[in-house]
Amino acid sequence: MKTLVAGLAGLLLLAGCATAVAPPAGTSRAPGRVAMPVGIAGLERVMGQNAAGLAALFGTPDADFREGAGRKLQFQSPICVLDAYLYPEKGAEPRVTYLDARQRDGTPIDRASCVAALTRRSGGK
Repeated sequence: MKTLVAGLAGLLLLAGCATAVAPPAGTSRAPGRVAMPVGIAGLERVMGQNAAGLAALFGTPDADFREGAGRKLQFQSPICVLDAYLYPEKGAEPRVTYLDARQRDGTPIDRASCVAALTRRSGGK
């Protein structure tokens, strides 16, 4: 009986795993849009944005790092630090493809919570 319960629990855990499916061959995404991976609820305002869009949303970045074609913009609030990673796709303008968030002391924080805190900071700070 314990084995059956453990097996069913394992199946339920595996059912929660999902993978992104590529669009069928011959189809394309709308221009200027970035495919959003699973698990970005609450990040829709940020994913796919370019640097100007991030500045309009959060204000001037607190740090701007460039390496090759990639770029990292960092935004800070009294609550958290958000790193937005922008990469070009097929020669287009770099757009946010990944976000990382942490509390000011380095401990993890939910990315959507950090985005919400940053959108409320006054004057871009």
